[in-house]
Amino acid sequence: MEPDTYLTVKYNSSGTYKEKGSRFIAQAFHVSDQEEIKSIIERIKKEHHSARHNCYAYMLGAERLNWRINDDGEPSGTAGRPILGQINAFNLTNVLIVVTRYFGGILLGTSGLKNAYKRAAAEAISNNEITEMILKESIKLIFPYQSLNDVMKIIKEENLNSSDQLFEAECSMRVDFRLTEKEKILNRLSRITGLYYNLIES
Repeated sequence: MEPDTYLTVKYNSSGTYKEKGSRFIAQAFHVSDQEEIKSIIERIKKEHHSARHNCYAYMLGAERLNWRINDDGEPSGTAGRPILGQINAFNLTNVLIVVTRYFGGILLGTSGLKNAYKRAAAEAISNNEITEMILKESIKLIFPYQSLNDVMKIIKEENLNSSDQLFEAECSMRVDFRLTEKEKILNRLSRITGLYYNLIES
């Protein structure tokens, strides 16, 4: 069964970690698609044009299957992967974390880099607020007026949100369903004589 909830960051946040003169500035963003991610990364590269590296990781989708890492010139596996590791540690999605490094003149080595990018990303997350999002789908219910009481009874019992209500000879309303509950409740509603429904395109 597909998940109908996921965890994400609530707003944009930042965190800083320093190691042997190098400064790691992490920024966490709530994102919804790759175009938004591309725009944010381009903006950060312009803002920090004198920085040596702008490394990142992101995760998209409630199922957490769409992800990418980028080391931006750092040794392979020392930047993007530890950033992604923090995203996974908090089970987050729809999130982008970019860590900008200003080189301090002293090489940190593989383990030092991994630790620095991990600590910076963790700081950005800890300075944010993790929130649970619920995936819903809007359906337009259409039914005869004589079925109104039965429909409203089910909506109240299932604690559903309804809007755009029209009560005439033919009634209609918009109802928001959690994805994992939609089929069960629609089956209950469908047993009401004369009721039908349409998906409302978002």
